[in-house]
Amino acid sequence: MNKKVKEMLTEQYGYAPDLIFEVKPNRRIYAYKPCPFNPKVHTEKGIYFGKIESDGIRLTIEGAFLVGSKGQKNIVEVDEEKAKLWLAGKDLKTNEEINGWVILKWGQYYLGCGKAKEGIIKNYVPKERRINLE
Repeated sequence: MNKKVKEMLTEQYGYAPDLIFEVKPNRRIYAYKPCPFNPKVHTEKGIYFGKIESDGIRLTIEGAFLVGSKGQKNIVEVDEEKAKLWLAGKDLKTNEEINGWVILKWGQYYLGCGKAKEGIIKNYVPKERRINLE
């Protein structure tokens, strides 16, 4: 499954980090780096990297950081105002003709992953990680 995840990442975002990917039965992907000792003993599962959906991989914010810095496809840059709205949990309108999973980027920051469809990028920032704009 490690090879399959790397193929999917390369196809979807143009880059797959040099990590070991482990897919759990709930299709959640955990990632860790190879090292001389068994990292599972110390970290249990690695980091939650993303989830395999029916139409691609939905990355977590951490997964977006790891892939986005060298990714070459499906990265949408937003301005500060849209970045704040995104981090507050709002869907974003876009003029770009894109469909599918995209990484949101603001400056040097990767804001996570959303699904673009019909001019809207649907927000998947978990409620506990959202900012309050008030």
